[in-house]
Amino acid sequence: MTDFITISGLRVRGFHGVLESERRDGQYFIIDAVLGVDIARAAATDDLAATVDYSLVSEMIHSIVSGEPVKLIETLAENCATACLDVDGVTSVTIVVHKPQAPISVEFADVSVTITRTR
Repeated sequence: MTDFITISGLRVRGFHGVLESERRDGQYFIIDAVLGVDIARAAATDDLAATVDYSLVSEMIHSIVSGEPVKLIETLAENCATACLDVDGVTSVTIVVHKPQAPISVEFADVSVTITRTR
């Protein structure tokens, strides 16, 4: 059985993009993460040590997005997913990277990349 822990709307300033202005000025990215975990033991014991600490995962994702710039949000999503899969207890992850300030010349609400990875 797989259960899920969802982190939605993690807002992080980063300097990712192909354009020089994006890498110089930065912008906000919104990250959603759905972690596949087995929470049965944690639910039975009411013990944080028996589950994935979403606070630590949130900080880890924040560090990646606010850290070393990449050109593509596809790469950013992959880096976040890889780090999440390295966390004990995470068996799968879906990452959505939203780039609501993408340099698009027409009106739009959001641009995002969604990836799912498993161990």
